[in-house]
Amino acid sequence: MYKKPSRLFILCMAIALVLSTFSMGALAGGTQQARELPVAELFGDIDVSSSAPTTVIVELQEESIVEAKHKGKRQTSANLKKERSKVISDLQGKVSEAKINREYDYVFSGFSVELPANEIPKLLTVPGVKAVYPNVEYTVDTISAEEISAEAFSPAMMDSAPFIGSDLAWEAGFTGEGVTVAIIDTGTDYTHPDLKHAFGDYKGWDFVDNNDAPQETPPGDPRGGSTNHGTHVAGTVAANGQIKGVAPDATLLAYRVLGPGGSGTTENVVAGIERAVQDGADIMNLSLGNTLNNPDWATSIALDWAMAEGVVAVTSNGNSGPNNWTVGSPGTSREAISVGATRLPYNVYTSEIFTSEGVEYPSAKVMGFPSEEELLALNGEEFEFVYVGLGYPQDFEGKDLEGKIALISRGEFAFVDKATNAKNAGAVGAIIFNNVAGEHPDVPGMAVPTIKTTLADGQKLLAELEAGNNTVSFNIQFAYEVGETVADFSSRGPVTLTWMIKPDVSAPGVNITSTIPTHNPANPHGYGAFQGTSMAAPHVAGAAALLLQANPSWDVDEVKAALMNTAEDMINPATGESYPHNTQGAGSIRVNDAINTKTLVTPGSHSFGTFLKDDDTEVKRQSFSIKNLSDKRQRYSFDVDFAGNPEGIKVMTSNNINVQAGRIQQVNFNVQVDTSKLEPGYYEGTIKVSDGTQTIEVPTILFVGEPDYPRITGAYFGAEGDGTYFVGSYLPGGAEVLEYDFYQFNSSSGTIGAFLGTIGTFSDVPAPIHEFNWNGEINGQQLPNGQYVLAVYVEKGGVTEYRAYLVTKN
Repeated sequence: MYKKPSRLFILCMAIALVLSTFSMGALAGGTQQARELPVAELFGDIDVSSSAPTTVIVELQEESIVEAKHKGKRQTSANLKKERSKVISDLQGKVSEAKINREYDYVFSGFSVELPANEIPKLLTVPGVKAVYPNVEYTVDTISAEEISAEAFSPAMMDSAPFIGSDLAWEAGFTGEGVTVAIIDTGTDYTHPDLKHAFGDYKGWDFVDNNDAPQETPPGDPRGGSTNHGTHVAGTVAANGQIKGVAPDATLLAYRVLGPGGSGTTENVVAGIERAVQDGADIMNLSLGNTLNNPDWATSIALDWAMAEGVVAVTSNGNSGPNNWTVGSPGTSREAISVGATRLPYNVYTSEIFTSEGVEYPSAKVMGFPSEEELLALNGEEFEFVYVGLGYPQDFEGKDLEGKIALISRGEFAFVDKATNAKNAGAVGAIIFNNVAGEHPDVPGMAVPTIKTTLADGQKLLAELEAGNNTVSFNIQFAYEVGETVADFSSRGPVTLTWMIKPDVSAPGVNITSTIPTHNPANPHGYGAFQGTSMAAPHVAGAAALLLQANPSWDVDEVKAALMNTAEDMINPATGESYPHNTQGAGSIRVNDAINTKTLVTPGSHSFGTFLKDDDTEVKRQSFSIKNLSDKRQRYSFDVDFAGNPEGIKVMTSNNINVQAGRIQQVNFNVQVDTSKLEPGYYEGTIKVSDGTQTIEVPTILFVGEPDYPRITGAYFGAEGDGTYFVGSYLPGGAEVLEYDFYQFNSSSGTIGAFLGTIGTFSDVPAPIHEFNWNGEINGQQLPNGQYVLAVYVEKGGVTEYRAYLVTKN
């Protein structure tokens, strides 16, 4: 038994209460209580007491065509169909309601099936079934998007491609010609004037509507909102018109796996990966993801085998930064190139605001802006300012914001959405004040020029309004320039279980201007400025196209290594030091340097994993290969540094080796860790490989003791159709003890109230999802509808976490 946290601890937690309501419709009823099953392995938890229809992905023991091929075996589509049919027939004999949706055989062997959740135990006992995975929801990895009007658009706005060196590659004759890139996304507007050159008669495939016209979702679709994400991604790769992408002469194929509203599920994503490989794509881009930090999913398996088949797979790393362990699938893939987002060099401005004599706002700083011109336009003018609460659309109703400044409180939803709502209401700027003590982060690319203040200065502004002083003026001045930086929203690694460094590389992902559909044939030129790791990934996919044109004999590992080996190390301006490996990966890509590198070090990063022995010495071995691309013999030297040179970590390798021109040589090295001399934690180092003129830095990490990954990364709650409720949590490493508690919520103070009761206690719960069904009762009494705090306690590996979430019972 564990000791329940004290009442004092619970009250202290109110400060850090996560005000989030999770709605995981794609997962509801799709996970179950932990149980040991006799045949197949079950990933996630599925509530077997529920009869709700649930879709899962089934992996067969019979190997896929590509997996068998790379294991030296012969496999055919016909044989797989026969084996798959046996399993399906057996399953439908046991579960008459089982409905087969999609079947896979090329890079993944299996099928997706919808069946009642309480019938899944029967599925797990069917001979030939290897594993069952939840059909998780994937969404586009974008955090803000703004359409750019034709009047405001300028080709110079697309400056991220030249920044990574694409223009130098173009001058050398490398434009992506002859290389095919698959865009696995929301579809693509292949009629866009800047994109139609990249498509042939065959455009790709629509897995949402099951046809050969993978267009974006148009406005008015009754199933959900229109989309433009895939077109923006495609333009970053290969636009060639008013916008010029990284590889303007590449060929594109579009696979629509995310439908109305920009969301979709595993079954379509796997199908898109498989079809892209079969259609002959050289590269695939997946600017999509979820928040599950786990490498062992059907999507990751499909990507790993796609890479084995010679298709360079590029994925976004996610937008859940800036904390470690926030990378989500498929960015967690062992083989695919995962991409973090950077902000291009930018100018920093100071800001002063004035409302009346004697009132000062020392915390006022520029938070974000759409353009320097719009920011500086606030100078020399006096504006009315209007308080709009949290800045929801309804908070603007009945208030005149035209040409005014919106005063907004932080809280409950994204800063970028608050600024967008202000712009939609006619505001020319915004001031967002904090809702707790301290300073909130900068957010580049806000829809209107936005100033941030502390809570104390925000309260002064509110007092000014109360006193009738409702005007504000600004003094905004240039301060200094900042170099390329990692975007705060960009997800960080490592990956749980494999302990790999992610992202692999970074690329521009803030305020990226590219193509979007207009859904208007009379005015087809649509452009927008988006930000997110979704925007960073296609820079890398386009760069890979340039590399393959320049070096057509390179395999996927060499493309990945070239991008990682030549990436630019980025400096955090807040510390003056390099960003950690799990923040920037190997660094920001420089495509022309990658094309011209004379050495390839593969793989481009290493993890030694965990050292769990107490007060003992342990040795682990790793290796990498060096390929000499030059026309003469090269002598390479090695140096390995761990940050801070900690006593207790010793790396042993060769001092020097000679590699003949055009040859590859393996280099072995050992790391010896004496845990008696080291504090538990995460240690990162750099392997430096030098030929005397070029030095390649290979990131490496190791963990002493149980890694500090978050034991819980989120929770969700919602109503079932039968009057009960689904309750669940995300557990990257599973849990030895798991408990769900309910508390009252004091809405007036935003704090946790009285303890109401425990609604579920579980032990030995597997990773990464747990879900159970709750009848809505506590101590035998039905809990009234309303807002409550769901607190989740997790214990794993001697580490405990207790987190609180605001939920609504209705």
